[in-house]
Amino acid sequence: MFVSGLDRPWTQTPFPIQGFYVRDLDEIKQLKAHCNHVYIDVIKGAPPAKANLRVMEPAVKKKKLLNGAQNKAAPIAPIKVKPNTYTHHEPLDKEVKRARQLHQKVFSAVGEVMSQIDSGNLASVHETKRAASDMVDSVLRNPDAFTWLSRIRDADEHTYGHAVRSAVWAILFGRHIGLAKQELDTLALGVLIKDVGKTHIRKELLLTSHRNTQEQAEYEGFINKGVDILRQLPGVEPRVIAVVKTHCERINGSGFPNHLRGDKIPLLGKIAGIVTFYDEVTNPRGATNPIAPSQAVSRLYEVRGVEFQEDLVVEFIRGIGLYPTGTLVELTTGEVGVVVEQNFERRLKPKVMLLLNELKQPLSKHKLLDLAEDDRRKQALVDSGKRHLNEVEKIEIAQDLEPGSHGVDVNQIRDKYLMKSMKYDLFSFFKR
Repeated sequence: MFVSGLDRPWTQTPFPIQGFYVRDLDEIKQLKAHCNHVYIDVIKGAPPAKANLRVMEPAVKKKKLLNGAQNKAAPIAPIKVKPNTYTHHEPLDKEVKRARQLHQKVFSAVGEVMSQIDSGNLASVHETKRAASDMVDSVLRNPDAFTWLSRIRDADEHTYGHAVRSAVWAILFGRHIGLAKQELDTLALGVLIKDVGKTHIRKELLLTSHRNTQEQAEYEGFINKGVDILRQLPGVEPRVIAVVKTHCERINGSGFPNHLRGDKIPLLGKIAGIVTFYDEVTNPRGATNPIAPSQAVSRLYEVRGVEFQEDLVVEFIRGIGLYPTGTLVELTTGEVGVVVEQNFERRLKPKVMLLLNELKQPLSKHKLLDLAEDDRRKQALVDSGKRHLNEVEKIEIAQDLEPGSHGVDVNQIRDKYLMKSMKYDLFSFFKR
């Protein structure tokens, strides 16, 4: 179960303020020691929420593994998270201008490499390598800027868009756990070019999700084809190739091409696998709109400890937040808005641009609500004795919504408030 709220201030407990998952009775006992009741999010938890608290393991669809491995992960060393490695934070208005130009540069560089390889030419990854490093720098300065831009979708260039979005998630994740800049550069480039082998796969195999055994084996060959291509290109380091080679491996051996298990998969390969899975779920090929992030998080969480390293999955969810920038959300007040910036210390309390009132009617003027600041202000009233807890309305995100719900076009919000900052004076709006 996912605990999203307590009956007392988070600061009076030892629990993480962004919410957390409960998976065993010891954690429930710890909750009982501090709280009389808590609030759980049944959407974020492993469905369905059951009354029998001893049954906490998610239901995972069993897979028949080609190498006969059991549906169980090998022993894995826990990851070492280095919080607060990157503390410098550029204002959104300053970074989005640079990120806008860089996004097109990255997109074009990936497309050029894929196009050259598809034509049978020896491609150069020099520009892609430089763009990947610049992309890392941008995300380190302000993760929200590139996250907004990564929501741009082009149905005719799904592979390129998927590569760029996945790289954004990978850098955000790496930033969260404190990977060194050199590691982030390697990870970003590896994720950007992880699908080069698909240029040598029949298009009909790429466009369908229903493949027979022979077709699936042919499709899975894109990994080795990509590795062979990259080994011929100058300037591609072995560690980058290792990311490409292992991003489809799974810790229980159910992945491909080599059915590696546990720590046989390098850390950057594990991260690449998680971000690839997450983006493919949120942005399935051929879909008109991406799905709500909570659905992708739920599916990812269900295979924690089976296909993906459990603590990596938990840290990934913490790193990107349950409501990434650009997510359409409904508040407990009934109002509807879009997450425009993260509060990295309080992931469940981002900044939200309110668009619709509680009756789902458009507001005459959009309003910016900082949920964390609103919560701090109201809690201060309670702590000072000026208000009783029952007299203040704590506003929470009730749920995220499918893109396009209530007729809201998130792309228009992005274009209006980010891409035309000079005209709409977004940034002075953010700084109120």
